[in-house]
Amino acid sequence: MPVLRPGKADRRLRYVLPYITLFVHTNCKGSLTVENRYRLRGRLWIEGPDGTFLGYGRVVLLERIREHGSISAAARSMEMSYRHAWQLVDSMNRQSRRAVVEKSTGGRGGGGAILTEAGEQAVTAFWSAYADFRDFLAQRGRRLEL
Repeated sequence: MPVLRPGKADRRLRYVLPYITLFVHTNCKGSLTVENRYRLRGRLWIEGPDGTFLGYGRVVLLERIREHGSISAAARSMEMSYRHAWQLVDSMNRQSRRAVVEKSTGGRGGGGAILTEAGEQAVTAFWSAYADFRDFLAQRGRRLEL
């Protein structure tokens, strides 16, 4: 059974079905028109011969490493274990032609990590592809006729 919720002031009623949202509009003459609100959704990642190289979460981790200057601080900011963050960085470094993150060993002054030029390029390339992907999904979703 659909759930009926009052809409905005433009006299819209919104029916929420399990997977489809329909908007019913009443025009000034009282006629009803129905508009389907489907949208395409997807995930994007860059895959190499050894599996996932870059994805949304990995890129955010790289940006946090740039921001915080350490893998452990970046991991904490994402509520991720240090071990998992280190494994992701290690995987990206092994798959890349050049290291994306340079690590320095801890000790008296503490360690740290910096995003390399290759890391910066990887982040930029991913966000560019991600923007194109989102635009494609939005454009193609508008043409759905279901």
